[in-house]
Formats: sequence, structure tokens, C-alpha cells
Amino acid sequence: MAKHKIKVKVQGAEREAEVESRLLLVHFLREVLSLTGTHIGCDTTHCGACTVLLDGQPVKSCTVLAVQADGREVMTVEGLEQDGKLHPIQEGFWQEHGLQCGYCTPGMLMTGYALLERNADPSEAEIRQAISGNLCRCTGYVNIVKAVQHAAAAAKQRRTTAA
Repeated sequence: MAKHKIKVKVQGAEREAEVESRLLLVHFLREVLSLTGTHIGCDTTHCGACTVLLDGQPVKSCTVLAVQADGREVMTVEGLEQDGKLHPIQEGFWQEHGLQCGYCTPGMLMTGYALLERNADPSEAEIRQAISGNLCRCTGYVNIVKAVQHAAAAAKQRRTTAA
């Protein structure tokens, strides 16, 4: 099997590796870089548990090849926490009980983060649309929506306080 040398910026740090051309991004993150926060769910893009950001856009890493990330930037759930502080989206999931079993949580967090990056004050309908590609079998989504709303309000509060 042919190997390719790739350079990927992950959580802002340059990472290099030699990978097989067929290696999926999810396996590269988990097995090569030991970033196990990204979950493997269905391997068919249906569940969204493996969602990461690729150049700021949410993608299901079970259907992206690692070689496709060459020269690009990846952010995983591990990249949300900064300087020992939870990101508002993580705080929201904690405060609003946005998780039960936790399997979908990394993908939901990354999808919610991406939504708030492009829309600081999304409506409930916009939140539900954004997370529609991520399945949760435990929560019924109500608290996940509340968690994203909580994060939006917390981020707004931080912006107001900083100004």
C-alpha cells in the first residue's frame, strides 16, 4: 500500500506523519495522533459522532481521508478547552445536561461550536438545522438545543463584559 507524508495543523500545532492513502481522518486522529475524543460511530456519515472541523467547517471524519487533510487545519473536541477553561459550548452541555451516554457529544460539541462561530445568536430552528446531521439516541435533543443556546448567551455575556 502506498504511503504519503502529510502535514496537518491540529489544534494549531503542525503534525507530520506518513500514512497509507486509504487511512481515514478519524483513524489518523485516534490512532496516529492519540486524539481519542473524536468517536467512531457508524462509519457511514449517518451519526456524526466523528465530527471535527476541517478548515473551520464541520466534517464527518469517517469519510474524509487523512491525505485530504494534508496542508489543512483540523480542530477536534480536545481543542475546545483553552488554558484549563471550558469553552462556552462545553459549559452549556454541562449546565443544561446536554448529554447522557456521551457518545454523540464530541460531534455535537464541534457542530455547535461551528454554528456559533458563524452565527453568534442562532434561533432554535437554526440550532436544530445545524445539528440535524448528528444523531443522539438518548436525549431527545431538547437539552442539546438548550446547551447551544446557553453557550450563545455565555459568549454574548463575555463579549459584553470584555467591551
